[in-house]
Amino acid sequence: MKWPRNCAGALGSRNYTQRMLHPRTETVYCRHCGATLSEKAIEGTPRPYCSKCGHIEFFDPKVAAVVVTSLHDMVLMVRRGVQPALGQWSFPSGYVDRAEAVEDAARREVMEETGLEVRLTRLVGVYSRTGISVILVVFDAVVTGGQERAGHDVQEVGRFHKDDLPGMPFPHDRRILADWRAGRGRDL
Repeated sequence: MKWPRNCAGALGSRNYTQRMLHPRTETVYCRHCGATLSEKAIEGTPRPYCSKCGHIEFFDPKVAAVVVTSLHDMVLMVRRGVQPALGQWSFPSGYVDRAEAVEDAARREVMEETGLEVRLTRLVGVYSRTGISVILVVFDAVVTGGQERAGHDVQEVGRFHKDDLPGMPFPHDRRILADWRAGRGRDL
């Protein structure tokens, strides 16, 4: 069996959700023994499988940290300088690096994108959706220092009144805002 070379490629007759369960892959060979992978249903889910050594390849989701920061009813946002949603406003956010604590990634992303240091005050929530390989961990934060500036992957930094935010591009944005406004989550 040959796996597609990009996540947009169809995997036989599977539907979109099933395709997203295996969101890449260039993985054609077993990372343990080098044999060609085939596909096998493991607990009802088709997965890349090595019939030579028995290794099952699991494609882990990607975790992203998102930070909602406000001061005097003004919410800190960034105009994205990269895809997806190039040029649109969103919360400072980014992927968690391997072996990095999610909280550290949240602070790092705010610093990289805005030049500001923050203290995380509350875990707003964890957001995921069937068929999407990214899990969002959202924090509330307060600015503690730094010099505001646009980082290398944003076009500009802006502040918007919490009741007059620009349109936001991602599926979970409305729910994140509702949970944040309602004070949902857990204090840190």
